[in-house]
Amino acid sequence: MKPFIIAFCAAGAALLAGCATTSTSSSGPYSVVAYKPKNPDNVRVKVSLSKQNVYVMEGDKVLMAAATCVGQPGHVTPTGNFHINAKIPEKRSGEYGFRVQGGNIVPAEVNKPIPGTYVGYPMAWWCEFSPGYGFHQGFVWPMPRTHGCLRMHKSVAPKFYALVKNGTPVNIAQTQPEDATVNVPRPQDYRDPDPPASFLTSSAVFAKPAGELLVEQP
Repeated sequence: MKPFIIAFCAAGAALLAGCATTSTSSSGPYSVVAYKPKNPDNVRVKVSLSKQNVYVMEGDKVLMAAATCVGQPGHVTPTGNFHINAKIPEKRSGEYGFRVQGGNIVPAEVNKPIPGTYVGYPMAWWCEFSPGYGFHQGFVWPMPRTHGCLRMHKSVAPKFYALVKNGTPVNIAQTQPEDATVNVPRPQDYRDPDPPASFLTSSAVFAKPAGELLVEQP
């Protein structure tokens, strides 16, 4: 895999809709509590592929547990031990996105000969754990749907970004011990449509969340 290829979307308007970074949902808000670590150096991340859950831990304490969307067959999320090696809050895809020419904006791959300026698809709060693979914001479907990355809900991704740092350990496995003890709700807005392409290609798509992301531990 080439380092700059972000293997999480497929080309075309229909599949681009599966990687939206924000949405207006009629199914109600989705939010999880994220606790501030007492020692950020002790934070680690555990991912359960079978449950499609992410657990951010400090020792045996679950700081945050949230749903994620994992790699589909043929593009599976890698398993093993990794570390967060790059954090980019306003990341755009180097492979899939749009061609912008005046008021005309069409979905496009970076190498397709379509007139206009290429603007990569936004995947805010990028936290890379292996070249071309990372945690990022997007729709969280109830089935494997990505090209290997780990998508998190728009209300969760900035909290995850705040909890981890470069060097934070990441373990990705089929199951995790927390699967049996932690109840993780799943968002229901995954079928919501993408915002307009004019919004997705603008800087407004990277608006910072309001309020505190992390709360004090009880």
